[in-house]
This record gives sequence, C-alpha cells and structure tokens, in this order.
Amino acid sequence: MNSSSIDAINLAQTTQLNMLSPRQRLDDALEVLSAPGSQLSENQQAEPTAGELVEPIQRINEVMRERGIEFEISEDLSRVITRVVDRDSGDVIRQIPAEEVIRIAEQLQEMRGRFISLEA
Repeated sequence: MNSSSIDAINLAQTTQLNMLSPRQRLDDALEVLSAPGSQLSENQQAEPTAGELVEPIQRINEVMRERGIEFEISEDLSRVITRVVDRDSGDVIRQIPAEEVIRIAEQLQEMRGRFISLEA
C-alpha cells in the first residue's frame, strides 16, 4: 500500500471515530480488548493472595522506608495498609485505611453471616 492509501484509511477511521459518542468509543475499545485472542484476555490472572504479596511488599518497604513510607498486609482482612511514618521518631503520621476503618471492617467480617432477614 502506498502512503496516500494509508492516509485515506486513517482519515476514514478518524472520521468514523469522531462520529461516535464517547460512550460508544469506550464500548468499542473494551470490546476489542476483551475479545478472545486479545492481549488483555490472554494475560488476565486471578487476584494475588496475601501470601503472594508478602515478598514484593517487603522489597518495596526496603526502598520506601528511607522516605518514611511503609506498607503492610492486614492478616485479618488481606488488605494492604499504607503508613506515612516520621523517619526520626517512628511515629505514624498518616495511615490508609485509618485504624478505625480497619476495626470496623474486622467487626463486620466477624458479624458476616449473623444477620438474618426476618422479613420474606
């Protein structure tokens, strides 16, 4: 194909895309990505378990500790906890999620299955 043919094809494709709404363009892109044989569908993996994250988080902590940032996996919730720590004193300046949120999530986890709907 010569360059003028390629330019004409690109112009036609661009014109087609401009006629679509943003939602239609997004739907088309997602359809292409999730199609069998696409790179995304071939490389999709299950979400990593907490055990699989321990070593990578330790390596990240080694690098980030000097900047006052630490990561930890909550044993009960299997969530990553991020802390900004004062390097000199070791005091926690900020934690995400907050300690209160973690306690609430743990209590909700314990209560899961105890709620019974009495109304049918």
